[in-house]
Amino acid sequence: MKQYDLETVIRRVGIGSGKWDEIQKILGYTPEDVIPFSVADMEFVLAPEISEGLRNYLKNCVLGYAQPTEEYKEAVKGWLSRRHGWNIETDWIRDTPGVINAFFTAVKAFTKEGEGVMLMTPVYYPMYFAVSRHNRKLVENKLVRTGDTYEIDFDDFEAKAKDPNTKLLILCSPHNPSGRVWRREELERIGRICMDNHVLVVSDEIHFDLISPGYKHIVFASICEEFAMNSITCTAPSKTFNLAGLQTANIIIPNPELRERFYEEQKKDDGNPKCNILGLEACKIAYTECEDWLEQVLTVIERNRQIITDFINKEFPQIQIMKLEGTYLLWMDFNGLGIECHELAKILKEEAYLFFDEGFIFGESGEGFERWNLACPTRYIEEGLKRLKNTLHNHI
Repeated sequence: MKQYDLETVIRRVGIGSGKWDEIQKILGYTPEDVIPFSVADMEFVLAPEISEGLRNYLKNCVLGYAQPTEEYKEAVKGWLSRRHGWNIETDWIRDTPGVINAFFTAVKAFTKEGEGVMLMTPVYYPMYFAVSRHNRKLVENKLVRTGDTYEIDFDDFEAKAKDPNTKLLILCSPHNPSGRVWRREELERIGRICMDNHVLVVSDEIHFDLISPGYKHIVFASICEEFAMNSITCTAPSKTFNLAGLQTANIIIPNPELRERFYEEQKKDDGNPKCNILGLEACKIAYTECEDWLEQVLTVIERNRQIITDFINKEFPQIQIMKLEGTYLLWMDFNGLGIECHELAKILKEEAYLFFDEGFIFGESGEGFERWNLACPTRYIEEGLKRLKNTLHNHI
């Protein structure tokens, strides 16, 4: 197998990367051994098949308006079949500029102002915005912490689904930030409750390729035809292949009525809801040529997880690491240190030069947590741990 460069970091200072610019803003400069561990894009060099493929594509293309080709759709279908065992029809695919766009569109298309949208919290913070910015009611199903993982409170989930005002569930699968990969029996129970109570499921599965060893992701809509017809599945190559800036996502909607309503809302909202022409090409290349790159990235992510876990267990047993089943985002509970969460964030950034995503942005139950992005060369993880040790020993 070809060996890929997963050691080089392109320092994205001053080119519009918000998470890199935050370092410059707080410290006044960007130290050579410091990278951000916050926003969920990777610090790996792009897969060469994609960068070289796009160079070749640019030699012979016009950067005009574009729509997905049949070849593109076959690449998406092939990926879903090969990696996830889900065989879809071509006309189920709706392209959007991103998964966030998709669940914003779904909330507007399938709920009315004042109606309830259920989230399983703590959860990816743009999901809260999809509810609040459209004057919908947040229906919060709080995940239950059990040791180093989370479980679903199904009694609460069912009670809230039974409320006739609850119309839609945004399911985060795998779950961000907790790192849970939902088991089949959990998904079946979610699906059955939603079916029984006429709650539509919008399943954000953007991290579905990023699964830890020993776990298996199951696409919600693949479980049975009933679930497929009562769901919208949001996928994208952006997390898997670090293509977020190309703004291309594939929304899979088997139900033709839901698909038409979604598209009508897209047109109403965006006017011209088309993807980036280079994003379409990059996605096609990724899904047909880059599986080996992904496998090597997954190996680095798992190594980074193990290094952090071993270090924290030895040096700071007060910090609890949640079990990482999926995503490349390690959810860490710092509450045992006894440091207030905003003060903790200040210490980590200004003294340890550690730029994480603070847990409180994911909801009240995330206070005192930090989310560590593992998608980077291992040496930066090791340097970060050294700074963490030196800094925290001055405060505890």
